[in-house]
Amino acid sequence: MERTLTSFIATLRNAEVRISPAETLDAMNAVELTGYRDREFLKNTLALVLPKTADEKETFENTFDRFFRFEDVSGDRNPLESVAEEDGEEQEEGEGQGTGGRAGSKLETDQNRKKGKNRFSSASDEAEEEELGEGEVAEAQTRLGKLLMQDSRVELSVEMAEAAKVVKLEEIQVFTQKGLYTRRIMEQMGLSDLLKEIQENKKSFSLPHRRLSQELKKRHDWLREQVRDYVEKQFLLHADASGTRLREELLRKVKLSNIEHRNFRLVQEIVYRMSKKLITMYSRRKKIFKRGALNVPRTLRHNMQYDGHIFNLQWKSVKIDRPKVFAICDVSGSVANYARFMLMFLYSLEAVMPKVRAFAFSSDLAEVTELFERNNLEDAISKTLHEYGGGSTDYGQALVDFKKKCLDDIDNRTTIIILGDARNNYGDCKQEILQELYTRSKRVIWLNPESRNTWNVGDAEMRKYTPYVHQAEECNSLTHIERTVSNLLKYTQ
Repeated sequence: MERTLTSFIATLRNAEVRISPAETLDAMNAVELTGYRDREFLKNTLALVLPKTADEKETFENTFDRFFRFEDVSGDRNPLESVAEEDGEEQEEGEGQGTGGRAGSKLETDQNRKKGKNRFSSASDEAEEEELGEGEVAEAQTRLGKLLMQDSRVELSVEMAEAAKVVKLEEIQVFTQKGLYTRRIMEQMGLSDLLKEIQENKKSFSLPHRRLSQELKKRHDWLREQVRDYVEKQFLLHADASGTRLREELLRKVKLSNIEHRNFRLVQEIVYRMSKKLITMYSRRKKIFKRGALNVPRTLRHNMQYDGHIFNLQWKSVKIDRPKVFAICDVSGSVANYARFMLMFLYSLEAVMPKVRAFAFSSDLAEVTELFERNNLEDAISKTLHEYGGGSTDYGQALVDFKKKCLDDIDNRTTIIILGDARNNYGDCKQEILQELYTRSKRVIWLNPESRNTWNVGDAEMRKYTPYVHQAEECNSLTHIERTVSNLLKYTQ
């Protein structure tokens, strides 16, 4: 247990809570008296010994809750989940299952198994499942295979945590080690035996065993994503953050949905610096002359007064104009964090993009431009998420509302940015409206925070929307947002 306490103290130091060796010894003596059985008592005891200032006490509270928290697999919504009800209401909780709403993911299979599909299906595997048809699935033989087939969320979480201790995940130092520790944890959980079982069943002549192979392969891919997210969160908790540069580089690359609230201030500073860099690069709105590209008609016209003698050369030029941007953001559930930082980024670029109009929706769409004009940036974003973040997601209705409000304002200088996962709860997606916007505007850009291989799975409608956008990108980090906005400014001429 001393190792647990020293790991916790190291985590506090990484969170910039100053703890001396003497205070570490005091904490060990205190824990020796109190023990670890009563969580709240332990928290209050350590709070008397370790943090000193008000800020340190707040950091201690957050770090303790995260460090000594048992988290079921998994915290984020599984993008492969099939939503059973169109209104987005949560399904009843079964034994060994939990409700996650739009932001929570579950490991249980979909109720539509009789159709040959479940929530672990990927687009590339659906056809293969249909070829095997309905029928019996053999029983898994390996320990990890049984846990996956039994939808054992709690047991998987325990196995993951125990494997992380064995491979010493708390010693992770740099972000590039994420893949290494992910592999080590899965190996410790029994990856080799699972892969061997998948291959053996795949080669079997028995149809139930081949179905089992397919099912285990899908669940193996799902588990790998959960372990990667777990390692990412643990990196944020344990990684040595003494170098501010390293932490900032991490926050640029990490999924925005995994960023803790205590890091929002630092992320906001990073956004402002990134915005300032883009403003410096693209604030020149004047004509940019290309020496060597002579404009002959204009040169002759300007030199007529000199009887044909060429005194003033005129060069061809390109006018870099400021874009007129409409930002449509899904602010429901786990997508809200992406919308927060996207709006923050866009409105930080006021010097080069003064014509940004923002819209937020979960079901009905509303313009929030005035909120940003009347309030400071942080307050405006908080009010937007609070007022428009509820409700069942309906992209079709959002597009209908946007057409009513803005169709007449869209012209060949307009860029429309849509941020969302395109999960429409099986409603009418109204792609014909997006087609009309595509025809009238200069560019339509869709930024999807989910992995590209899940865009057409379950209730996702990206396959219907993609033909009517000029650019569709996976966008779930600050680096992705910066690249997208930079391209927007670069090519808007």
